[in-house]
Amino acid sequence: MGDLTGTQVENDPHQGHLGHLTAAQEKSFQEFKEVLQKNGLYTPGDESKQPSHHDLTLLRFLRARRFDVKGAVKQFSDTQKWRRKHDVDNLFATFPTDEFEDARRFYPRWTGRRDKDGHPVYVYRLASVAPLQGELNSIPSERRYQRIVVLYEAMIRFITPMCTHLPHQTDLPNPIPISSTTSIIDLENVSIGAMWGLRNHLQEASKLATANYPETLHTIAVVNSPSFFPTIWKWISGWFDEGTRRKIHVLGTDPGPVLRDLIKPADLPAVYGGELDWKFENDPSLDNETQKLIESVPRGPTIFLDSRPQKPQATEKQTTSST
Repeated sequence: MGDLTGTQVENDPHQGHLGHLTAAQEKSFQEFKEVLQKNGLYTPGDESKQPSHHDLTLLRFLRARRFDVKGAVKQFSDTQKWRRKHDVDNLFATFPTDEFEDARRFYPRWTGRRDKDGHPVYVYRLASVAPLQGELNSIPSERRYQRIVVLYEAMIRFITPMCTHLPHQTDLPNPIPISSTTSIIDLENVSIGAMWGLRNHLQEASKLATANYPETLHTIAVVNSPSFFPTIWKWISGWFDEGTRRKIHVLGTDPGPVLRDLIKPADLPAVYGGELDWKFENDPSLDNETQKLIESVPRGPTIFLDSRPQKPQATEKQTTSST
């Protein structure tokens, strides 16, 4: 576990992203594409068609494997097999709107705001989810898994592309496309029994993200951690790869001073030391820039294309360029 000090969490948080590749990383990136194309896993674009996968997506897999091409090809290939097995594109396109909205209650929720670098800020308050354990457990395991998948897809197809389109990182000549989130995990008033009861639920979501949605977590700040948190950490640390573990930072019961270094006070919920009137059960509270773009967050599964929200369409073969 790390500690946030008010400086950037990583020595060079921009390196390895589009527009910020070293010569060695650029070489690995081109080799990665060539191997994927040779294996039938990637089709480059041209004047008449889009590439099968966006560079943003490909780089997530490379960063997850520290630009080891062989390891990245293996994970990417495994993810494509997983997507076909679970028919992810059509699952997202046909998922019922009401069920989608209901599922949001059990998982991290977007506040409607972004951190100083433009990453969407999510909050997960375990004390709000713990009373729902019975309802959560009553959902068939396969459907519960599908709900997690659809919510992850909504994040990478709508939330992060929209945040990329919004103004961000104005200090950089080449603003980085947004592909990850900043999350606040709130453990206030959570008993060890409640944590134990939620362990399978949390593990399921964590392992799915690590395997199939790599590098979608920018920073995780754990706040209001109880005295028994070291015990909890022993349970959960194995759910994450080393790269993700380095992004998890445990703060004290007064996280405001540290979080305000990452998130503007106006965009940080008041309960965590900011000025935003927002709590976990609320819908996203959009800032002015986002309201100008979309007015409000659409209900149900949505994709963000050409500066507009659109409902996904179920087809025999959908493009996977957004994943």
